[in-house]
Amino acid sequence: MSKSYTHPPSSSGDSSNGMSHHSSFHGGDIPGLPEYVAPDVANREQKAVTRSKILVVFVLLLAVSGAAAATYIVMEDERHDDFAAAFAGLAKEVSTVARQKVDQIFSALDAHSLFIASEVKADDNLSWPFVVVSDYSQKSEKISDLLGLNRPWLVLSPLIQEDLKEKWTSFAMESAPGWYQNSLDNEGNKFTVDQLMNVTVPFLHEYNYTDNFKPIPTQTSGPVLPQWQKYPVALDDTGLPGTNYDMLAIAEVADLFQVSSLTLKPSLGFTQLLDRSDGENYGQWVVDSQILQPITENGETVGMIWLRLPWREFFENLNVDGLFGMIAVIRSSCDIGVGEVVDTANQLSYSIDASGSVFLGQIDAHDTQYDDHLVSQVIVDSDIDEDQIPEGRCIPTLTLDLYPTKELEETFHTNKPTTYTSVVVSIFAFTSLVFLLYDYFVGRRQRKFMDRIVKQDQIVSNVFPTAIRDRLYESGQKGGSDQCLLDPLGGGLGSGGAPLADLFPETTIMFADITGFTAWASAREPAQVFILLETIYGGFDKQAYRHSVFKVETVGDCYVAVAGLPEPDKDHALAIC
Repeated sequence: MSKSYTHPPSSSGDSSNGMSHHSSFHGGDIPGLPEYVAPDVANREQKAVTRSKILVVFVLLLAVSGAAAATYIVMEDERHDDFAAAFAGLAKEVSTVARQKVDQIFSALDAHSLFIASEVKADDNLSWPFVVVSDYSQKSEKISDLLGLNRPWLVLSPLIQEDLKEKWTSFAMESAPGWYQNSLDNEGNKFTVDQLMNVTVPFLHEYNYTDNFKPIPTQTSGPVLPQWQKYPVALDDTGLPGTNYDMLAIAEVADLFQVSSLTLKPSLGFTQLLDRSDGENYGQWVVDSQILQPITENGETVGMIWLRLPWREFFENLNVDGLFGMIAVIRSSCDIGVGEVVDTANQLSYSIDASGSVFLGQIDAHDTQYDDHLVSQVIVDSDIDEDQIPEGRCIPTLTLDLYPTKELEETFHTNKPTTYTSVVVSIFAFTSLVFLLYDYFVGRRQRKFMDRIVKQDQIVSNVFPTAIRDRLYESGQKGGSDQCLLDPLGGGLGSGGAPLADLFPETTIMFADITGFTAWASAREPAQVFILLETIYGGFDKQAYRHSVFKVETVGDCYVAVAGLPEPDKDHALAIC
């Protein structure tokens, strides 16, 4: 039934006579044979496509992240620049108005002192220090309008020499009721003249701060500077007029008096007083400035006008539109030198907003994150020659530093950075969606393409051994064409390409025929013939695969197989048997 031959050198290639059935023993659904394995080229291409997709997705994520971050940063910087520009403009206006207002205060005090000096000089019945300025309350009220302050503490203090102290006391007690009444009538004060006289100390005095502010005779030797006519007449809700209180008992005032009496120019310093105005600081000790304006006659100092400059009220009355969310720091070139907690601080801080101003203390209270937004302006420059200032004394130059607050910056907060960033992300998301949709359709087409390739490869694998199949694909790829995937034989015989041929010196070829098959098959149904051949050839295929024998072809009832190729085998004869 079968014949086998041990051949001398023979060759094997990809040619076929077209009448036989070749197999490389890929069993597919045949039990006992190995499963079909897709060619490496298909796997490589699929992996390359997958890597490309991952790379594109990664690049898209990087692009959208970078674009979103850049958009947000740019828009946030733009918002911050708008805030910085708006604050700079507002602060510049505030500092300019503050400087103008300070200049106006000094000019008003100078005019007030000249007016008083002129009035006294024009009245033959008046001579320093025994003067009573007529309608002092009304005149001071008009000056307060120029000062831009609501009822400032404006005190007229004549200079009393040592030999005139007793005479002054008598003059003061006799003259006080008259100007008390005039002031009460003008100011609509709740007190009466008798009430004020009952609390008026009848001698030049100062206060014993360790004994419940008990008045004691002034300890000042030489000239004194008593409080005399005041606006308003009762400085606070206690109703104390303060008449005959020696201003020189206050060290800060004594220093200012010494400078102003020598230079005949106004001098500014600081004092600590109880805040009696409406506001958050009511009843608290606050540090304010005080100004001494000299009154002169024939080139000599004959008195002083003392003004308390409340910085909290000063800032509240700047009348700048949109004033909100700002920290004002007044810096002095000299130590302020008042207060119980900080004795040598040279700065005062105030918060300013639409509701008013609050004294924050002898500190720099601004938020350091806004250091770069500083707007600074000198608002007080005494213009006094340093050579005229007594040794150990300091007349300050005041600088106003303005900073924004977090609350002010919040008013510039907008949703633009978030909105623009969302738009950019949406554009990238839409682009990515289009890409994924396109990739889906391309992928579906590629899957159909690969299914076709795999099916054709299964056919090729049933015709050629795996090694020959792979060489066919490699040969096609070297030609620079992917057509080999759809037509693996396109580069073989009949197409002008060189055939794949190898020499195998040692092989054994088997031919197996079924005796009497033709006569038997002619008397049987086709299905019976097919079942017989399928059963016999299936068994032969299993044995061939087990012994590494290559099935060449089947022609009718003839089964042709060879051992020793495509992989050389020295025991080829034994394998075929």
